[in-house]
Amino acid sequence: MFRVTKPEGAYQIELEDVPVPEIKSSEVLIRTERTLISRGSEIWRRYAREEAIDPAIMGYSLVGSIVQVGSEVDDLSMGERVAAIAPHAEWVAVEVTHSPINPSVVSLPGDVSSEAGTFWPLGTSSVMWMDDLDAAEGDTVVILGQGLVGSGCMQALRARFDGRIVAVDAIPARCELAARLGATDTVDVSKEDPVEAVKAMTDGELADRVVYTVGGRSGGRAFEQAIDMVKRGGLIQVIGLYEDAPLPLDSGKIQGKRILGGFLDIGKRLQASDRSIQLIADQKIKVDEMITHRYDFKRAAEAYDMLYNRLHECMGVVLEWQ
Repeated sequence: MFRVTKPEGAYQIELEDVPVPEIKSSEVLIRTERTLISRGSEIWRRYAREEAIDPAIMGYSLVGSIVQVGSEVDDLSMGERVAAIAPHAEWVAVEVTHSPINPSVVSLPGDVSSEAGTFWPLGTSSVMWMDDLDAAEGDTVVILGQGLVGSGCMQALRARFDGRIVAVDAIPARCELAARLGATDTVDVSKEDPVEAVKAMTDGELADRVVYTVGGRSGGRAFEQAIDMVKRGGLIQVIGLYEDAPLPLDSGKIQGKRILGGFLDIGKRLQASDRSIQLIADQKIKVDEMITHRYDFKRAAEAYDMLYNRLHECMGVVLEWQ
């Protein structure tokens, strides 16, 4: 079978031919149909690094069918179509019974396509983050960044919150998509200063909540803007990761403001998982509009190259294994 690997040397993606894994009694074996590439963790933390990366952490959003079930696994069966926390590979063995992530594998209802099912992990995290945000009626919430994470958070928030949601991005197409997916307002950073735009929208009151989902090279500047656009007593939720440098933290500017790291309480994950699948099934997280490209898995290197070098052209990139 083939799996995606990142050997030593930046910007290297290869396919490695390895034996089909043998499962333990607490695992299931899945034949892969589709996987979703995570630009944040896979591009900035893996593809762009010089060191070789463990293939086990190359990807975490997979859909396929169960072909073998370990003797300790009670709630999954042969032939079941599932989503799993698993890397890009034709076959994967996934820990179920003793996994630190609960659930690590979930059954997909018939009205959720295999492509849409790859968004289950992102949807689950988005639900949990937006629950922690605790936005109240009348709040103005700004979401900085409208990549997969920012868009997922925006839609999960819209599903439970009727207030103002301002989506901010530097790519015009993403701003246009955010407007279609439920943002009340959008700010195109390539055309206007986002801090000034938020001031104008709120008559100088600024935002009650700012969700930072940027990362990458522009992460530092975006975080400075997050601090400048949140009001005194407001909250900045930091979800973006993998910046090239530490985030700038001006001790004078953060006085009277709260900063929340993107913590995920694993005790709440099971319920959030069910809600994620339902949001995807109900098209409240509109996966079809988030997917821009599909590649045969043998062209994985091209997919990673596009996500790194031609970001303005793409968003959700799916690898097809069957």
